[in-house]
Amino acid sequence: MTSAGSATPGADAVEMRAALLRLRRSTGLQIAFGGLLQEPLRMRIAELNGAATGALRGLAIRSGSGLGGKAVALARPCAVTDYREARHISHEYDVPVAAEGLRAVLAVPVVVRRRVRGVLYGALRQPVALGDRTLDAAVAAAREVEQNLVVRDEVERLVAAECAPEPDGRARLREEVREVRTELRALAPSIADSGLRERLLSLCDRLTDAAGPGAAAGDTGRTLAPRELDVLACVATGSTNAAVAERLGLRPETVKAYLRSAMRRLGAHNRLEAVVAARRAGLLP
Repeated sequence: MTSAGSATPGADAVEMRAALLRLRRSTGLQIAFGGLLQEPLRMRIAELNGAATGALRGLAIRSGSGLGGKAVALARPCAVTDYREARHISHEYDVPVAAEGLRAVLAVPVVVRRRVRGVLYGALRQPVALGDRTLDAAVAAAREVEQNLVVRDEVERLVAAECAPEPDGRARLREEVREVRTELRALAPSIADSGLRERLLSLCDRLTDAAGPGAAAGDTGRTLAPRELDVLACVATGSTNAAVAERLGLRPETVKAYLRSAMRRLGAHNRLEAVVAARRAGLLP
């Protein structure tokens, strides 16, 4: 991307391909396609899954134009039962849409911090109503892309700032990096997709490296192993050991072992004390 974001084209392609594949698998849609904005209010369809032709590849979509452009302008999902007969969209893209044989089409915007960053489309080659289940799946796919972009944007912003800090702002920046790292690690256990969860944890490690020596320790100098932090972050949300085990893919006995170890490191006598101590130490948000 250029002005719409700072990620590399390769990262964009990987994320979009994965989202389109999930969308088709979860809905049975015949084709899914989309892209991220390359400039404000303008995107290009860069990735396709299930396409019969190349008619849509590289198509530039302007805000307000066609179904996807309407989704960009309104920042909300839009759908039509029969694209070529739809009265509430403009028809600048009828030729490539007809070449691909699309009839029922939905478009879901990818919105990050109230700014549209891209669009995911799904379609059938028959004029049928797309139900709530299909729309919900498309929205869920878009939300995963949004989550990836939020994490990536924050990491890249902090790493870039660390490379050129203000002369008197290094301590403040290190503190901000540490706070963001602990917030992201606390978020990780709630992510069901194991690949995305591991990627997020990897980014947390990058933040630790960027923050420099001592970043893995809290204000008191206490430290916890990554899995101890994962378990404690779940416990902090009120989860039982059984729920933590299911969320993290661990055995309940393993969760108990990590919790005991975390309590010992923090000088705590029970779960609540451990959470409080971790927060005071800056290890949890």
